[in-house]
Amino acid sequence: MFQSLPKIGVAIAFSFSLFFACQVATESEPLSSTSKVDLVYPFLDVANSRWFFFSSACRPFGMVNLSPDTEIDGAWGSGYRYKTDTIRGLSHIHAWQMAGLSVLPVHYIQGEEQDILLDYFSPFSHEQEEASPGRHKLQLDRYDIQVELTSTTRVGFHRYKYAEADQRGVVFNLGGKMGPSTLTDGRLEKASDRLLLGSVTNMPTRRRPRDLTVYFAIQLDHNVQEITEGENGKFLVKLDQESDELLMKAAISYTSIENAQLNLEQELPGWNFEQIQEESKQEWNGLLSRIDVEGATEEDRRRFYTDLWHALQGRRIISDVNGAYPDNTADTFRIGQLPLDAAGQPKFNHYNSDSFWGAQWTLNTLWGLVYPDIYEEFVNSLLVYYQDGGFIPRGPSGGNYTHVMTGASSTPFIVSAYQKGIQGFDLEMAYEGMKKNHMPGGTMGRAGYEHKTTLGGGLQYYIDQGYVPYPIPEGSFGYHQDGPSLTMEYAYQDWTLAQMAKSLGRTADAQYFLERAKHYANTYDPDSGWMRPKEVDGKWQDPFDPYTINTGFNESNSAQSTWFVPHDLVGLAELMGGKEKAIDKLQAQFEKAKEINYTAGDRHERENHPEYSRIPINYGNQPSIQTAFIFHHLGRPDLSQYWSREITKKVYSGLHPETGYKGDEDQGLMGALAVLLKVGLFQMTGGTEADPSYQLGSPIFDKITIQLHPDYSEGKTVSIEMTGNGPDAPYIQTASWNGTLLPDYNLMHSQLTAGGELKLVMGEAAPN
Repeated sequence: MFQSLPKIGVAIAFSFSLFFACQVATESEPLSSTSKVDLVYPFLDVANSRWFFFSSACRPFGMVNLSPDTEIDGAWGSGYRYKTDTIRGLSHIHAWQMAGLSVLPVHYIQGEEQDILLDYFSPFSHEQEEASPGRHKLQLDRYDIQVELTSTTRVGFHRYKYAEADQRGVVFNLGGKMGPSTLTDGRLEKASDRLLLGSVTNMPTRRRPRDLTVYFAIQLDHNVQEITEGENGKFLVKLDQESDELLMKAAISYTSIENAQLNLEQELPGWNFEQIQEESKQEWNGLLSRIDVEGATEEDRRRFYTDLWHALQGRRIISDVNGAYPDNTADTFRIGQLPLDAAGQPKFNHYNSDSFWGAQWTLNTLWGLVYPDIYEEFVNSLLVYYQDGGFIPRGPSGGNYTHVMTGASSTPFIVSAYQKGIQGFDLEMAYEGMKKNHMPGGTMGRAGYEHKTTLGGGLQYYIDQGYVPYPIPEGSFGYHQDGPSLTMEYAYQDWTLAQMAKSLGRTADAQYFLERAKHYANTYDPDSGWMRPKEVDGKWQDPFDPYTINTGFNESNSAQSTWFVPHDLVGLAELMGGKEKAIDKLQAQFEKAKEINYTAGDRHERENHPEYSRIPINYGNQPSIQTAFIFHHLGRPDLSQYWSREITKKVYSGLHPETGYKGDEDQGLMGALAVLLKVGLFQMTGGTEADPSYQLGSPIFDKITIQLHPDYSEGKTVSIEMTGNGPDAPYIQTASWNGTLLPDYNLMHSQLTAGGELKLVMGEAAPN
């Protein structure tokens, strides 16, 4: 059943189980026009794009993420922005805190080379543009040049069709601001008539504290006449006028020019543009086809596969084909080497990644069930950082720690993998690294982007006093020093680590972290009924407003964050006076949030706007995206079904450049959440308990079939079939698994991976 990639595909793909990834397409059987990949709408929400958000001509998690840029200044509001009508370059790196190798084909007038280097941008129109996973096509109106882009994992592939005009060339932009980075020390040299070699350095950012150099090798099918150098890292490559069409291959590496050339030679030895474009499409289709949906509307299905595509986006490979990778975890840069298998191939890839903050409700569940091979690679990559630098990161960039966001967000990510039987990594090392992160001096104690100290997170206060004070008396050391949020986050993450400790037989550790996991209650104020900032002397913050954003609550307000107790919702309800009072309180918050469609506006920055910041439930950012399923744990699964369906309709439906994820789709987190809501599976604890539990939601499709990975599951498929489903029928009347009723609407991971059929009878009213 599981067919392999074409030969060239094997050379460029990950060490995932490729026979599984490409089960639906072979070299001799091109994809049909109704393939899953054809349903993806890449332009979703790109009017609100940020540097790493938009993707087109790239492979899954590709080192190269080749796409046009219409804005190039800043991490936010940059990259491909749909409403900007000017192409400023075609760049190969759109990653967390990284950029580089921007090019653009041009016409120029002999003797005016410096003029074109000062002004080479071109307008374009969407009417002459096409994009889908693995490809991008557009027209540069200024030059009448047609641009087509595709790629392998580490090599960008360009095809330019020049019009009859003056001299033809390609501008290389290797200097100045590029997304989140400032590029410097750009170098480009002609190694032979058709080979260019060079490098450019990303200067440090507030988040990535060390330089990162990008090395590249460029091969063309035209001869290069000469290279003209301009100011600030701009170069004009002047071409012989051999034909109107130019093919150009651009390989990158973060370790050396030699490895860039090796990436080029091994991944893209030929010149067949259509073949590489088709193979990229096949690779994407293999991953997207692990879930098949039927029913609902065509727009619903297109949005679903766009969400699924986003869940496999953003986080980028940084290792070469030979396993070399950049290690920036110490004061001195070094080239690391991944372990090799018996055939001399890397056992896994190394990754650049934004934070796993919020992954407990998104990637943990989706990847753990549908993409366990990908999941295992990421865990192994995190452990390489631990071996190199002594910490498991929560968001590495360029082989360096960024300490993005807060806590030890990698802990539930790794624990969830372990509890789901994804254990192809060093378990003792993983536990050792996580425990180190949870103790003083570890990652947990660092505030956002706190590189040189470990005071900003207030971990010692949390251990000694049972809560993180707000403000922290020592002062400001980083971002997000929000005492109540940190207290709740640490408590949940401690609980997840305790679950793994129990599974490994470390009883004393388990008891220690379970006791710490109770600390969330110390920041609950019974008089106000909310989690509330507490000063170091134990006094509650006064005055206090539960709807004021970012005053003790990380990218949220108290109303949103009070519910961040995924490991002990019954205990939280008891603090509130019982389950009924907790249900009524949360129900009122949802009714209020409904008035502005459950999000803080159409863009991430709107969260600070007075009109939106006071929203009590926000599905446009991670802190409260679990709240719809809290009802389930308090005995009202019908309300979870109703509100999760409402969220799906109002927040995660439709196909438009100006809407989609409210501008904050953090490298797959919101895409994955949308997928889970639409298939009706959720995990409140992030799947971190032994044999993790899934809560049933309200699927929007008539039938969903999930292909299980044969290396991690005994069964072949999970089938979810709905009877009586429709836009106005969100409530489960009955649920059965392989013929056995599920009165509590829960399924265990072991049940799903054994394979089977979930049947749901849906209705317009909640059952009595």
